[in-house]
Amino acid sequence: MSIGVGVGLAQNPFGSADAYWRWVQLCEENGVDSIWQTDRLISSEPFLECMSTMAALAGATKKLKFGMNVASLALRDPLLMAKQCATIDYLSNGRLLPAFGLGSNRSRDWVATNTDTARRGKRMDEGLQILTRLWAGEKLTFKGEFYDYDEVKIAPLPVQQPLPLWIGGSSQAAFERSGKYGTGWQASFETPAEAGVAVREILAAAARHGRPMDPDHMGMGFQFRFGSWDEPIIADATEAYRKRLGRDPESAFAVGDAAAIVARIKDYADNGIAKFILRPVGADDDDLLAQTRLMVNEVMPEIAAMNAARKAAKTAAAE
Repeated sequence: MSIGVGVGLAQNPFGSADAYWRWVQLCEENGVDSIWQTDRLISSEPFLECMSTMAALAGATKKLKFGMNVASLALRDPLLMAKQCATIDYLSNGRLLPAFGLGSNRSRDWVATNTDTARRGKRMDEGLQILTRLWAGEKLTFKGEFYDYDEVKIAPLPVQQPLPLWIGGSSQAAFERSGKYGTGWQASFETPAEAGVAVREILAAAARHGRPMDPDHMGMGFQFRFGSWDEPIIADATEAYRKRLGRDPESAFAVGDAAAIVARIKDYADNGIAKFILRPVGADDDDLLAQTRLMVNEVMPEIAAMNAARKAAKTAAAE
């Protein structure tokens, strides 16, 4: 299992577009695996629209991969989404990492888009079928409960064949959906032990559906800060997390030095998680850049060493 480390944003914490692009350039130039953008349409806080961000990243970078963490597929027309993803993957020479989930039924995005939350899981399942068939180049006729298409086809196709399809969610239905349609899974708020249970259930679901699924394609995101738990910025962030979700923020934040962040990664890796989205917590633009630079300089070398050690152990076992 090879551990990969990307970075992500929920709300847009930067004071300007220039600061955001300085952050992207820092990631591009220092071997960060990928950038991830949370999907939110309606909010009092600033959120970048995820598909626009994917297109912008395609043009602004050459090496970075990028994905949505996660886009609410039931809120979007799957034909349009299939076309957008195929176009972005084509223009980026195969660097898009599409990721979809249901989203919370408490989100105001549903009301704002006049979308009924009833049977939204079924709506998403139909959307996933449509996406994968269109991305494979099929001329699609589809008559479902929510979507009706007659001989639709898209071109150009994604460069990546098959195009990765990450599924997010913490419910049993999400685990089953990941095994049935996905090529990977992104955890939501699971502890390491909870994530380990989910990984086993997803791999079992994939086996039931006769589908291969790479164990390396299990992901987790958490916030990090080089600092201390009693800093006001961390105290505020963890209290907001506790109030919003009613969960202990311990597994959602890694705070301290590089060893603390690496230890959190290792806890999840020991439970089958291989891909990580680390979200910097910073007070301002310069602090966010500094936090990301510390992660690049102090955490990523430790992950590289961990991967080398795992590879050497696997080689030795094979001999």
